[in-house]
Amino acid sequence: MLAQRMMWIAWPAFLVAGMLEALVFAFVDPQDLQWFGHPFALSRQAVYSLSFFAFWILAMVSSGLTTLLSASPFEVNRCPVPVDQRPADCAKGTHC
Repeated sequence: MLAQRMMWIAWPAFLVAGMLEALVFAFVDPQDLQWFGHPFALSRQAVYSLSFFAFWILAMVSSGLTTLLSASPFEVNRCPVPVDQRPADCAKGTHC
């Protein structure tokens, strides 16, 4: 289930990062970018790569937050300990 959730987060974020990359760099030339008045000392390809990963990380954070907030109360409160290994004071098994 964790692998499936990770794909729910990573794959849409990858697609959004690709679209953002195309949109941003259709209007911005990486060689024209400056940082505190100084031009970047990176090649165009490096700027494209770093910005893609930055877009991807931001989109993954957004998708991850959406996945976290869409969890049902059962998923949030479910006891991770198997029934036969729960302590004796865990009567219902939901608070262990």
